[in-house]
Amino acid sequence: MQSPSRGRRLDAVSGPFTPRTPRVVAARRLQRRRDREAAGRFLAEGPQAVREALARPGVVTELFGTPAALDRHAELAADAARADVPVSEVTDEALAALAETVAPQGVVAVCRHLDVPLERALAGGPRLVAVLAEIRDPGNAGTVLRTADAAGAGAVVFAGEAVDPYNGKCVRASAGSLFHVDVVRAPDPVDVVAALRAAGLTVLATTGYGDADLDDLADAGRLAAPTAWLFGSEAHGLGEELTAAADARVRVPLHGRAESLNLAAAAAVCLYASARAQRRGATRPPEAQTAGENIRP
Repeated sequence: MQSPSRGRRLDAVSGPFTPRTPRVVAARRLQRRRDREAAGRFLAEGPQAVREALARPGVVTELFGTPAALDRHAELAADAARADVPVSEVTDEALAALAETVAPQGVVAVCRHLDVPLERALAGGPRLVAVLAEIRDPGNAGTVLRTADAAGAGAVVFAGEAVDPYNGKCVRASAGSLFHVDVVRAPDPVDVVAALRAAGLTVLATTGYGDADLDDLADAGRLAAPTAWLFGSEAHGLGEELTAAADARVRVPLHGRAESLNLAAAAAVCLYASARAQRRGATRPPEAQTAGENIRP
């Protein structure tokens, strides 16, 4: 019978780590934002998140897993070993201490922070950007990040007093997309808008009281230009200064009797409207070719 440790690097010397093992204790501290900031590290929980983290070279610094989970997901342990990432067996109790879910899936990775400066993200010429302005709910933020990735966005900006993108719930809600796009943290949303416009992106602010209708913009072919979408919190939306700084204030039309869409649903509708228009960009009318100046209704 093959040894359970064969093919992976194990740093546990005297058996699986327990909740009191110093390295487990240190990793568990990363559940707190102040400790994540101090260490420049965060936790990615579950095989999907760990798989995507390992696919990005240099991100994972340690992999923890129960013996059963490391055998079940042997490819993750093998990928970590090939990347010279320590693989540490832990007891079920230690894994439960590291995980923040009710039913942990057996593996947790310690990862380096991923965020890049806004200037660097824009230097890559993204055609689609999502800006989460003052969004505090980690589940919503992670879901929008996942949706932005699926729609082909090149960057997601956490602006102002937004939730920490490395919050455990946000990481889980992103379902691995955190490792696919440029993540930016910026203190001033208005400065973000200025930088986006200077980089040639049309900036669209989402609001239920917008004077531009999303369907009308799409029908007119005006979403094909490089675009940044501004999304605000469900509780407070976007501030007046921020919406005024955008090129247009856009509402998602409601054809039924619902009062509104939640943040994640509205973001999905807007981002995919842009993604579809950009894929068909060759057929857009000439007046929509210039970012910003022709988008206003």
